[in-house]
Amino acid sequence: MSHVIGRVIVGVHGTPGSLQALRFAVGHARMFGAALVPVIAWQLPSGHRVPVGLADEWAAEADQRLLTAFDEGLGGLPADVPARPLVVRGAVGRVLVAIAERENDILVLGQRRGGVLRRAFQDSPTRYCVRHARCSVILVPPSELTVELQRGIRRQRYSRSLG
Repeated sequence: MSHVIGRVIVGVHGTPGSLQALRFAVGHARMFGAALVPVIAWQLPSGHRVPVGLADEWAAEADQRLLTAFDEGLGGLPADVPARPLVVRGAVGRVLVAIAERENDILVLGQRRGGVLRRAFQDSPTRYCVRHARCSVILVPPSELTVELQRGIRRQRYSRSLG
């Protein structure tokens, strides 16, 4: 295990941006000989009474999403990198900051592209982590393919709204 970098913690939720972050984190862990800690955080809707068994179902679904992310992003768990996947109940930003508690940890997150208004008025787990993490945070931009697909979807929606 690396003495320079303790662990590479990566937030995963299955979107193309988080898969990009996962691939980056695995490469970083491999390069520095660090442990990989992929994390998926989940929470029940607030303010609603939830049947007792539903929390267990949501936890199992989150666990499956984490495994699916590895399959889709890397073809499975990497054999050459020590990985300790975690499924944690709680708010995403708070969970990631709590896990990435050591100064020599690195927290890797996918960075969403958004307009100026979205970034100004919408708080996100990424922004929370950047403001509160005690370790270094690396924001991985979306792939060019993802950006182009999002542009195409926006253009399509705009053209539909016009006519």
